[in-house]
Parts: sequence; structure tokens; C-alpha cells
Amino acid sequence: MNGKKILVTGATGQVAGPVAKALAQDNEVWALGRFGTPGAEDDLTRHGIRTFRWDMDDTGDGSLKGLPEDFTHVFHSAVRRGEDGDFNAAVEVNSVAAGRLMTHCRTAEAFLYVSTGALYARQTLDHKYTETDPLDGKADWLPAYPVAKIAAEGTVRAFARTLALPTVIARLNIAYGPGGYGGVPMLYFKRMLACEPIPVPVEGQNWCSLLYTDDLVEQVPHLWNAAAVPVTLTNWGGDEPVGITDCVRYLEELTGVEANLVPSEVTRETYQFDPALRRSLTGPCKVPWREGIRRTVAALYPEHLKD
Repeated sequence: MNGKKILVTGATGQVAGPVAKALAQDNEVWALGRFGTPGAEDDLTRHGIRTFRWDMDDTGDGSLKGLPEDFTHVFHSAVRRGEDGDFNAAVEVNSVAAGRLMTHCRTAEAFLYVSTGALYARQTLDHKYTETDPLDGKADWLPAYPVAKIAAEGTVRAFARTLALPTVIARLNIAYGPGGYGGVPMLYFKRMLACEPIPVPVEGQNWCSLLYTDDLVEQVPHLWNAAAVPVTLTNWGGDEPVGITDCVRYLEELTGVEANLVPSEVTRETYQFDPALRRSLTGPCKVPWREGIRRTVAALYPEHLKD
């Protein structure tokens, strides 16, 4: 993309940060956020990104006052995850924020809302979820999160139609890579370094569709190109099925650090996607998951990577 005016929310995070920085090379990119972490805002401005302070919890009419309205593309990944367990607040904040943002940017060429695969009704561990699978919004590890995402998806669908704003909803799997904290695989590696237990299913293993940063960034313009009214809905993950236990064992192989895998009835559930629809929109991924894990360890924990 070249010469566009792009708005990104959640730009201090694992997903949107690399997107904003990559797009800023050839476009005018603005980032919305609270920027509460020291140095986070400076890191964006060093890449030529303009920042605007916005708190999703502020649902008032003036929360976006002073922000330009002539953005050509919007990447909305900011989220109130609901760690405090307040379901109503999570639904309110995420839905209202999405509606206000879409209204403010109603003349955009395309709006991308980043949702989650955690809203699917749980089936077998190795089930390949498609966009038409049923939803239930249950997640023992963070109960309010998928409920808020379902509510926000409804808001995005409604405003896309009301505003005639071309929109795509991308239900993200596990994004990972050198940017930020590294993603879920590096959360497991931190547990390994701390000798902490890693809960795994009593039988079998959780499966997912890891999406490496480089592939994620490259696919964003393709997803914008797929935006439509009514919304285009797609799962957004990698091409390869990846077992979480297999991923942890590969981390052991790369680093020599042992993992303490503990069978448990409650684990961080993950979901494997059928990539067919997403591949038709973006083309195939280019980074195999083992190579992506190796690159991530090399960037974030080089002292632990075996020769």
C-alpha cells in the first residue's frame, strides 16, 4: 500500500504494532491508544507514526474529538478483554467503541475489525473450525473476552450496513513473532524458564493455527481489499495445524529448556482453523511454524537458542 491514510488501534500490542510500523513506511499512519506503558508512544513516533490519545472506556461523544475523519483504511484491534470478570462492562466498552470508531471513519475505503476464534462452540480438540461453525462464547481461561467479541461483532455488522462502510471481520488465531512479547508460544517459554507447570489436556493436545508476524502484516492489505457490505467474515490464522504440546516440545528441542507439562481438565483452549476461505482472500502463508518459532526465540531469547 502506498499513499493511504491509515488508522490503527491497539498499536502497542503484538498484533497491530508490527502492522502499523510496516504500513508507516509508505503511508500516513495514526495510532490510537492510552499509551500507558513508558516508551510505547515514543516507539511508534520513531517509526513516523502519529499518535492520538484515546481510551476505549470513554464512551462519551467527544472521545474522538480532534481526530481527523478522512482515513482511507482502519485496523481496529484494541480490546477490553474483561480480566476483571465484568461482562457488562466488557460488552459495553467494546461495542460502543467499535460503533463510535466506525461512525467517525464512515468515509473510509475499508474497515478491518480483529475478532477471535475463542468465540466458537468447543468441539473436538482437533476439529478444524470454519466460519459457519456455531458460537457459544465460553472460555474458562478468560470468560468475558469471547462474549465481548461476539457483542462487538454484532455492532460491527450493524454499523457496516447502516453506514455502508465496507468491512471485514477477521477472527484471529494465535499471532506470534519477534515483535512485542512474542505471542502465546513465548508465554509458554517463559513458564518453561521459570519451571512453572503448563496445563495440557488429559488426553490428546490442543491444536491451533499459528500466524507469524510477517504473514500477518502481508495479509492485512488483502483483507482490506475483501471488505464489503454486508461484512466479509473470515478466520485468520496460519495454514498449518499446530499442536500446542508439539510446539512446547519443539521449544525444548531448540533451547534445551525442559517443560513441565501437567495434565489438567482446564487448559488455555486453542482452536485450529480451516484456512480455505482466508487463503482465497490473502494467498498462502510463507513462514512455516517451526521456522517462525526459531526466529522468535532467536530475536527474544538468543542466549537460550542452541547452536
